[in-house]
Amino acid sequence: MGYARLFFDRIPDPNSVLWNAIFKGYAENEFYREVLVLFNQMKRKDVKPSAFTFPFVLKSCGKISALREGKEVHCFIIKSGFQGNPFVGTTLIDMYSGGGAIESAHQVFGEMPVKNVIVWTAVIAGYILVNDVEHARKLFDLTVERDVVLWNTMVSGYIESGDMVKARQLFDEMPNRDVMSWNTILVGYMNNEDLKAAEELFEVMPERNIFSWNGLIGGYARHSRFFEVLVGFKRMLTESDTVPNDATLVTVLSACSRLGALDLGKWLHVYAESNGFKGNVYVGNGLIDMYSKCGSIENAIDVFNSMELKDLITWNSMICGLAMHGRGIDALNAFDCMKSMGEKPDGITFVGVLSACTHMGLVENGFSYFQSMTNEYSIVPQIEHYGCMVDLLSRAGLLKQAVDFVRKMPIKADSVTWSALLGACRVHKNIELAELALEHLMELEPNNPANCVMLSNIYGDVGRWKDAARLKVVARGMGVRKIPGCSSIEVNDAVTEFYSLDERHPCRVEIYEALGGLTELMKSYGDEPDLKDLR
Repeated sequence: MGYARLFFDRIPDPNSVLWNAIFKGYAENEFYREVLVLFNQMKRKDVKPSAFTFPFVLKSCGKISALREGKEVHCFIIKSGFQGNPFVGTTLIDMYSGGGAIESAHQVFGEMPVKNVIVWTAVIAGYILVNDVEHARKLFDLTVERDVVLWNTMVSGYIESGDMVKARQLFDEMPNRDVMSWNTILVGYMNNEDLKAAEELFEVMPERNIFSWNGLIGGYARHSRFFEVLVGFKRMLTESDTVPNDATLVTVLSACSRLGALDLGKWLHVYAESNGFKGNVYVGNGLIDMYSKCGSIENAIDVFNSMELKDLITWNSMICGLAMHGRGIDALNAFDCMKSMGEKPDGITFVGVLSACTHMGLVENGFSYFQSMTNEYSIVPQIEHYGCMVDLLSRAGLLKQAVDFVRKMPIKADSVTWSALLGACRVHKNIELAELALEHLMELEPNNPANCVMLSNIYGDVGRWKDAARLKVVARGMGVRKIPGCSSIEVNDAVTEFYSLDERHPCRVEIYEALGGLTELMKSYGDEPDLKDLR
């Protein structure tokens, strides 16, 4: 845009077509304020705008919530005689609706002499945007001409309001449902936590595309049904000709990271490299996250170093991954490199940085980074950042300072923060602060017996056996059993969960039936993963 602007400024008398071209360039590159500045210059030069000028300007007003400037443009539209233009009117409706001024949007709608289906869709979508689904439905019932986009807009309105009954009723009334219509209702069921209805709908869909499969797989992922994510991905590869896109791979990689399915994650790495996703920043970010959470930090570093394009998520994934593996120095070096590359950190970045300081016991550095969040980057610390600071002080043995820090926090400490302090009290055998931490934990988690068990163990460590026995009786009296820890293992490309001394493995035949053929499927796409070749 810099070169385009230099060239534009050297044109003696640009006409409306050239002005529209520069408006379009700035708008598409998200320089919305520049569009408004240039539009004022255009007016001062008395260049007559066309019907294509105003949509760029109005959309820019909407993007930066410049409703006052938008009203000024509206006045100029009336003076220029474009008020009745459907193209301009539709954009005006969108601008007012996006700014919450639905009455003004409706007034524009009412004053338009010609109302086509696009105009009707815009005003109905506006009412849905301000959560007035009832008024949107009244307008929908008044429409004479309805296309599939209008039908889908109204169905989406009911879905966003959480009324799946009316959404399904309207969906069943649609005369010409396309695959987008089916996808809309499928994602609606998933978003409203009716997975059974979504699965039943998916099975009867007359046609499926990549968005259908992503809707199913992504819905499973959002509800932490990671086994079903892998099953759905296998079905997609075996039962259809649909080719996964980057969104599919990122979702499956996320499931692999949650399940610890490193072998499948490696195969996905090879698949991505072999099917045109090499250099894709989203897939690269997913691979870094997967390798980090599956314990293979060296492979995560290799993926990071091989990426030519890195965004904020790339840096955050790498910094947090290094901190997670106790490589604090490398995490802080990556943070310095990130800043030198001109990438601005966010709150997630500082969670990784503070975690790195915690693992290395760098108390002063941790406070320095914590202060720089607000002083240098205007980032408001959240409970995660305060929790990291409490953990940093606690691990360093500065328990009293940690308690003082908690008391001065502008946010009420959560159970994670107090649990970190309680755990540190056991390491440093501080009974007084451990009792204080338990008192707060009992308020936050009254039904969690693990907190009583922790303090009981602390009493046992210092020989106060009567107090230890008393707390164990209290824990049993809660009537709530502690949820046992669960591990998972990857066998024949199926991920199976198990507990200590668990003998249920033969009973989980359905998982093996669903995922057992994944090895052969992987081999049909190529050889076994060989990361040396990839490097």
